[in-house]
Amino acid sequence: MLKYSGQIRLLVAVDCIILGFDGEGYKILLIQRGFAPEKKKWSLMGGFVQPQESVDEAASRILGELTGLKSVYLEQLHTFGAPGRDPVERTIAVAYFALIDIQKYEKQLSKEYHAEWFPLKEMPELIFDHSQMVEMAKNRLRYKAALHPILFELLPEKFTLPQLQALYEGLYDTTFDKRNFNRKLLSTGLFVKQKDKDKDSSKKGAFFFKLDQGKYLNNFQAFLKFIPNPEKFLVP
Repeated sequence: MLKYSGQIRLLVAVDCIILGFDGEGYKILLIQRGFAPEKKKWSLMGGFVQPQESVDEAASRILGELTGLKSVYLEQLHTFGAPGRDPVERTIAVAYFALIDIQKYEKQLSKEYHAEWFPLKEMPELIFDHSQMVEMAKNRLRYKAALHPILFELLPEKFTLPQLQALYEGLYDTTFDKRNFNRKLLSTGLFVKQKDKDKDSSKKGAFFFKLDQGKYLNNFQAFLKFIPNPEKFLVP
């Protein structure tokens, strides 16, 4: 087999930042590392790219092994290549972030990896440079959500406007005026009001809405202006 002479071989891995929303706040899915170094410490779900697969295929495979999912929002984030990031061998890591509806897929999680959801604000210390990966994913998500309706990937099929407001407030760590926020949401024409209500949060209840999938896909690039002063978040 022909090889480049005089070159050192490097390992390539993928790490997945798996984010969910439980109706009140953001959560991150972590696993306990099963081997040294840093055994039993909390880690992102990751693995090595195999010779026969691309990095995208490796990310999808690893996500599937943990969650059983095959069709979720998965986006390549950044490549982390500091020489000493892995103390065992020189390893280049390609980070991805995934957005998951917790309610729909929580029961599918593999018990083999001891996966556990943590509130994003209470995330434990992670191995290597994984905390840096998570912080970069949060910034990328804030940037994209200011431009596109990407956060709907985190919601169940039916949701309430208060849930949607909590989704945006949690990401940007701010509070929106309820009436103004709802007006902007409904003006997009992306939502279909349902006849039933969510009675769990209050006696009066809040109407459920569904996303109009046709309009959502056709207008994914549309600027929705859900976020006050969105330009502050538009640094990718």
